[in-house]
Amino acid sequence: MDPAHERQITFAPYGHVLTNFGVWSPDSRRIVYDVRSDAAGTVFDGTRIEEVEVETGSLRVRYQSQNRARCGVVTHHPSEPKVVFILGPENPTADYAYGPARRRGVVIDPRVPGVAAPLDARDLTPPFTPGALRGGSHVHGFSPAGDWVSFTYDDDVLSKFSAPGPDHDVNQRNVGVAIPGTPVRVSRANPRNNDGEFFSVLVTHTTAFPRPGSDEITRAFEDAWVGTDGYLRPDGSRQRRAIAFQGNVLTAVGTEISEVFLVDLPDDLTVPGDGPLEGTETRRPFPPRGVRQRRLTFTADCRNPGIQGPRHWLRSSPDGSRIALLMKDDAAVVQLWTVSPNGGTPVQVTRNAWPIASAFTWSPDGSRIAHVMDGSMCTSDVATGATRRLTEKYERPPRPEACVFSPDGRQIAYVRRVPSGGKEYNQIFIVSAEP
Repeated sequence: MDPAHERQITFAPYGHVLTNFGVWSPDSRRIVYDVRSDAAGTVFDGTRIEEVEVETGSLRVRYQSQNRARCGVVTHHPSEPKVVFILGPENPTADYAYGPARRRGVVIDPRVPGVAAPLDARDLTPPFTPGALRGGSHVHGFSPAGDWVSFTYDDDVLSKFSAPGPDHDVNQRNVGVAIPGTPVRVSRANPRNNDGEFFSVLVTHTTAFPRPGSDEITRAFEDAWVGTDGYLRPDGSRQRRAIAFQGNVLTAVGTEISEVFLVDLPDDLTVPGDGPLEGTETRRPFPPRGVRQRRLTFTADCRNPGIQGPRHWLRSSPDGSRIALLMKDDAAVVQLWTVSPNGGTPVQVTRNAWPIASAFTWSPDGSRIAHVMDGSMCTSDVATGATRRLTEKYERPPRPEACVFSPDGRQIAYVRRVPSGGKEYNQIFIVSAEP
């Protein structure tokens, strides 16, 4: 371990917030971030998307919001210069301010200057429009091929119901996918409606009344694309597109825990399944035909059941063979584990005395996972479980929200709080990931 390998690359006296994945440009030369003011980024008050050149520290503004809108949670396309991020309502009002059900995805591409293209359409007025959402999308992630975009979703139309009932759904977080090629145009019956350049659908199914001990879930969240080219099924065939996510279930005794779930996606997401893709005034949008949702982990009988630890998104190995998650071991220490997309018993990766203390990402070659532990930036070898400190143990440790490998596998980006002028600000650091 050589602390000299760490380098601070932002210094401006304001907040710098990294998304938990996808922050590097494809050539590993630049990092994108937003400027929310609080340490965790829970206060959605950013007005810019910025980019820093890693070698020179040169900054440029990629997007400046207008009309009192707020923006953040930016991720980069895997092979092109465009990025996608959350944009809150423009000209917000007391009855339509920023919130989980009132945000959308926006794509900017420097090859099309001056254009902020809406990712997802919004239609808040019945009859609703297939391919449009009725609420807010969040944490947008390009698929490894760069064509489809995943997101989590909250429904504004159903937010009017304070409790579930037999004749209506309530808003519950779900996972959705936006696909290119079919722009969606909606009416202007509601001034908050907007067109979208992608066709958006929900791909998970939740229920307000899950049966104890069943695979029914109340919430789908913290999703990840599986593999750079999907994964291999037990019969040797390849599932090209799949998303892993966390789902909240009830155990047989009625305790709510989070487990790992997966949805296999068909090639065509525009065909309705068990109900209208656009939903109704009382029912949320239905997944397309051919979407298969299934549970991968069954931990209710473990000493410390369910996904546990700091907030984190599931992450897949590049070859799609393993999905990484955090759980407690028998000693109640949060460790890294993996599970196959085909299911089976989770495999414990780390066996450290200190808990994993952050979200994480895989190295591009699939051999290591980057994370925070005991105040240090670390990597853990997936095959052996050995953890290596990359930095010293800091009094102000790296923030838990993001530890992101560069596409070339040589560096890891993260955030630490740094004093400046009597205050503290999130600043972006990088550390060498090479031996």
